[in-house]
Amino acid sequence: MNFDLTPEQKEIQRLARQFATEQILPRAAEWDRNETYPAEMVQAAADLGLLNIGIPEEYGGLGLGMLEEALIGEELGYACMGFDTIILASDLAVVPLKLAGTDEQKKRFFPGLVKGLGAFCLSEADNGSDAAAMKTKAEFVGDEIVVNGTKMWITNGGVCSTYVVLCRTEHAQGHLGTVCVVVPGDAPGVSHNKLHGKMGQRCSYTAEVIFENVRVPKSNMLGGIGDGFKIAMKTLDRTRITVAAGSLGVARRALDESVKYARTRHAFGAPISNLQAIQFKLADMKMGLDTSRLQTHYAAWLVDNDRPHAQASAIAKCRASDVAFSAAAEAIQVHGGYGYMNDFPVEKLLRDVKLNQIYEGTNEIQRVVVARSLLR
Repeated sequence: MNFDLTPEQKEIQRLARQFATEQILPRAAEWDRNETYPAEMVQAAADLGLLNIGIPEEYGGLGLGMLEEALIGEELGYACMGFDTIILASDLAVVPLKLAGTDEQKKRFFPGLVKGLGAFCLSEADNGSDAAAMKTKAEFVGDEIVVNGTKMWITNGGVCSTYVVLCRTEHAQGHLGTVCVVVPGDAPGVSHNKLHGKMGQRCSYTAEVIFENVRVPKSNMLGGIGDGFKIAMKTLDRTRITVAAGSLGVARRALDESVKYARTRHAFGAPISNLQAIQFKLADMKMGLDTSRLQTHYAAWLVDNDRPHAQASAIAKCRASDVAFSAAAEAIQVHGGYGYMNDFPVEKLLRDVKLNQIYEGTNEIQRVVVARSLLR
């Protein structure tokens, strides 16, 4: 086994780290306070080549793999998990096209996603993990598909160029009869309401997206009737790795901030880093971070080598996000009263990373995935 990154991967990591520390980190607290969507910075990331990096070269993209996405995700998550979500959630629109799109569909849709955001519309107000209970409908009328329904908690909803929408047909029972449809962001009948009052990841644009008699050609359907649910689940099996990667960034930031504070904060005449209680917290953070990174990179390696990865990605997402949440909580404890104030960054880490335990399948769902794979 070789755990070294290639020179190209090291350069991608360096580029992402420089962008994150110089451009995102200094602005993250302000974006959080004001719920600011950083459109110009998103465009800067796209111009730098950090957006939708998995689009194959023959369709205008960089053709990079899941491990490269994990490297970028950790660096962006270190600076701001909300910004990381903007960039890497866009991949949720790329993966279904890679998995189920025809060559014609890829030629038609990928160029717009090279520098344009995508959004994945699966969850609804009354169903999240129970995706088979979706109510958004797709009706076939002549050579068109007419989409009606409302999707909820949609990252990049309202600011994206491309939606990938999961719908049910008239005769669908459970996941049978579901379809996956590509909808242009500016299609007539598409509207949205931005969601306010989020606990964290407040710079990420999250919306309720409404489809009212939205008409698209039948050729916008990925796969066939009944393939929608399967495409969605296979997509999440991959993109959960990016959630794990962002969690690594949060955990690493929590550790760095804790080490820095413990060295400078004095109690009883000495730095608190001399206290074994503090040292054990730092050690636990480090052990959690490193083991989570190994699992995340392993899951990414499985994807890049076309090997079964559903179980590994579920473990990575669950483990890394749990570790990151624990690390952020311990970082607040290390900082004491200051950790509870927004003068220091650690309280934001906790608020931001809580969502990583919820979206793209709650961590309870990840445990279900792992258990079922063991019992099959």
